[in-house]
Amino acid sequence: MQLFSPTTNCNTFLLFIVMMFCTTSHAQYVFDNESISEKISLQAYASVVDVGQQLLDIDYVQKNYSLLKPIALKFKSDDLGFTDNYWWGKVSLQNATDIKLQYYLETARPITDRVELYVVDKHSGQITKSISGDKMPFHERAYNSRKTIFKLNLEPNSNQDLFLHLKSDGEVLKMPLLLSSADSFNDSISFEQFIFGIFYGILTIAAIIYFFFFFALKESTFLYYSIYVFCVGMMQLSLDGYFYKYIDPSGGWITQHSVLTFSLITGVLLGKYSEVFLKINQYNKLIPMLFHIVYFLTVLLIGIVLFVPVALPYCYPIANLLGLLILSLIISSIVFLIRKKIKVDTFFVTGILFLILGFGVFILNNFGLLPNTFLVQNSSKFGTGLEIIFLSLSMANLIRDLKNEKNILNRLALVRSEEMNDLKTYFLSNISHELRTPLNAIMNLIDSVSSEVEDEKIKKNCQVIKYSSHSLLSSVNDILDFSKIEKKELMLDKVPFNPLLVIEQVKNNAEIRAQDKGLEFVYVKRGAFPDLISGDEMRLVQVINNVVSNAIKFTSEGFVKFEIDSILKSDTVATMILTVSDSGVGISKDKMSSIFDSFSQHNIDNKRKFGGLGLGLYIVKTLVDMQGGTISMNSYIKKGTSCVITLDFEIIAQPKVEVVAPLPEVYDLDGKTILVVEDNSVNQMVIKMILKKWKNTQVVFANNGQEGVDAFKNHRIDIVLMDLQMPVMDGYEATIAIRNGEAGTENANVPIIAVTADVMETTKQRVFEIGMNDYLTKPVKKETLYQAVQKCFNSVLVEHTHA
Repeated sequence: MQLFSPTTNCNTFLLFIVMMFCTTSHAQYVFDNESISEKISLQAYASVVDVGQQLLDIDYVQKNYSLLKPIALKFKSDDLGFTDNYWWGKVSLQNATDIKLQYYLETARPITDRVELYVVDKHSGQITKSISGDKMPFHERAYNSRKTIFKLNLEPNSNQDLFLHLKSDGEVLKMPLLLSSADSFNDSISFEQFIFGIFYGILTIAAIIYFFFFFALKESTFLYYSIYVFCVGMMQLSLDGYFYKYIDPSGGWITQHSVLTFSLITGVLLGKYSEVFLKINQYNKLIPMLFHIVYFLTVLLIGIVLFVPVALPYCYPIANLLGLLILSLIISSIVFLIRKKIKVDTFFVTGILFLILGFGVFILNNFGLLPNTFLVQNSSKFGTGLEIIFLSLSMANLIRDLKNEKNILNRLALVRSEEMNDLKTYFLSNISHELRTPLNAIMNLIDSVSSEVEDEKIKKNCQVIKYSSHSLLSSVNDILDFSKIEKKELMLDKVPFNPLLVIEQVKNNAEIRAQDKGLEFVYVKRGAFPDLISGDEMRLVQVINNVVSNAIKFTSEGFVKFEIDSILKSDTVATMILTVSDSGVGISKDKMSSIFDSFSQHNIDNKRKFGGLGLGLYIVKTLVDMQGGTISMNSYIKKGTSCVITLDFEIIAQPKVEVVAPLPEVYDLDGKTILVVEDNSVNQMVIKMILKKWKNTQVVFANNGQEGVDAFKNHRIDIVLMDLQMPVMDGYEATIAIRNGEAGTENANVPIIAVTADVMETTKQRVFEIGMNDYLTKPVKKETLYQAVQKCFNSVLVEHTHA
């Protein structure tokens, strides 16, 4: 007997296939007393439907779900791809227990536009609707969380169908179906907040610190890196739903475009930062060009995102590809530099590798090639976090390199500065020499002419030339003194001198200048002046002369008054009070605070009207301060100025030498021979003019140091007047040669006086170091020259007596 016919067998087989399909497609998750879990994945029990652009309602979908050709959701993957279609999903739940169950259902990414959950009770047919997504005001969501979360209440012995309706604008659409108990959900949220707190904390600190570094060091690498880190943070905030929750909870246009916009900007900044950090443009031209092409495409894509909304679904995969291209170019840059044996920071390479790993996993997950686990979902965070840590270490290396580079540059700058100072000293020495040489001739010739002629008109013209020469010499001295002050080379001498005699000499010269200008000059002397004090005679003259000259210069009519007071503080200290007042233009109160500054005159009109370098009072103040004195000024516009200077000097009670000896009317050297070593014919003429009036004096001239040394072979030389700057052999070399016995051992100790236009302090020190006996500066006065010569002869006589 045949139990089953062939037709019956075929129908039975088809029924079995249909039942298997339906079981697989509409499998149901059952909660029983032995299988209540804290965390459940419903992926294996769910099916999904792509309905394209059809906007279907729940009634239609519930009744015709099987006709829509549902497919099972991939196991361990919830990826639906880059899409802007409407999707439906279904999963069935049965609570076979006698207790009410409560779970949190997590589904869809935080950046999904619209997520609707329909819970259908199979017994009553009642449908409960909940809505979430970031295309709606945040407060209207079903559950107040950055994630797409729904609360589920499963009644005892109930059967429910869950229908999910999802819509996105082209982003990767995911449908995780995770059920978590309250405890499990809270633990998960706490763990995420801990991890995310560390991540965002690292980004915030790095962005702020390197932004400050940019302002401190003005290095563009720090700016690109800081903005890049900031944009990475904003992109991650957008992906995690924090941007929507805290920054733009309206669910408007900004929230919808934040992920894509920040990811594109981040890509450009990462590429630009890497370009600058690696300095790839110095070694390769193609890679930077490719970088700029990708930047252009990225900016173009940003424009499309902003202004062509219909193209949005295509922008997301293109953005991922552009990100991969930028990473590829960074890798190419690193490989190229390594192959060229150019050092690449290890921390930078490590950071980029972590970034590539993190975003590589993230992008592969976006394309649905990797399962949607916690590590995979947050791979970009882990990769970025590690990248930021290692890139920050590389930036620390950059700071160290910049510091080392700065130190090198500072050392070079110091060397250059020293070279410039040396050049400046050389220049000032030369300008001193070049200006003093003609001044030497002018001043000595005019003295000679004025003493020999009797015509008053000629005498007056000579006096004008003499004053002009003194004015030029004073300006030269001011420039040189200013240089000495800047280099801290200005030194004070301590020699005995008669203060009253010195002051009255300055007064006599000033009185003549004031009278020539038509001014009344008043001189007042009070107090008991010591016969001899110890100090710097030349600097005292300079201080008085500068202040008095200023008073005369800035007074067009009226008077100039010069008062001197001497107060004996003790048997050993005398205080000199010098007061200079005038009826000149005066100084405004707002200019008084800067009157002692260098290159200062109280207004520019006065500078044009009266001339001058503006260094006089600055040098006076410096000299007074160096001597421990005080200087003060009071002035009123158009009424005049008063300057008071106070200086203390040591009193010399028993002078051992007669400092200011009366000079004879006739200079007589008793048959001594002077060797003048001077290359300048004008200076030779000046010296010859001075010495021809000395009785019993023989003069031998040499044009350079070598001729001077050779002159000892044919002449008995008693004293040498030695210039310093000369061709063939200069004065230094000639002096050293003489002291070494090259001019004969008997001449090794011959007195040598430097007669030079170089007044630099270093020159003066050098002169005495090599064994010269004295130092005179051009222009040379005949009295000063005779005194210096006699002083050398007296010193030699004393030495011979002791010997």
